[in-house]
Amino acid sequence: MRRFVPLIFLTVFALGTGVAQDDIQREGYFEVRSATTETVDGVHALDARLQLVLSSEALAALESGVTLTIELQLQVIRTRRFLPDDVEAELAVRYELEYSPVSQRYIVRNLNSGDQDSFATLYSALNSLGRVQGLPVIDDALLATDTEYHARLRAMLNTERYPPALRVLFFWRGQWQLQSEWFEWLLER
Repeated sequence: MRRFVPLIFLTVFALGTGVAQDDIQREGYFEVRSATTETVDGVHALDARLQLVLSSEALAALESGVTLTIELQLQVIRTRRFLPDDVEAELAVRYELEYSPVSQRYIVRNLNSGDQDSFATLYSALNSLGRVQGLPVIDDALLATDTEYHARLRAMLNTERYPPALRVLFFWRGQWQLQSEWFEWLLER
């Protein structure tokens, strides 16, 4: 009987570590990899590349039917010499990401324009969200000609649309605090 105790202990230990590995929590993160603007017909248009990785909790919520809101925040800032820089314009572009269990597809909806697309995999949906091309930012006529401007962009998981009790829970759960650092560049004119 004493010989079997170590064997039973090893079996339980091996099963326990296998279960623990299935429970590994994935840290999510959002990162702006690159961003530039180009003037097209007098309007500054944004091209950007982002990496969006959902945390285990956000992924579980998405697959359980919770619609996630991903927001891109953009600011155009006037550079001032002796005063703090001034935010000239702000733009928020919001996207909804949801999973449809019936069709087994991921749906990305642009809340600003109403455009919608469907993807077979989460990777494809997040990859599409991470590719911003030709997004109109600001009309060049609204900017002073003799002033230098820079722009900055960040991405975040927006939890404002959820009920207050749920937002408090999200505040204390770090895996819901997905927000990139600001990515800043000089606005070409």
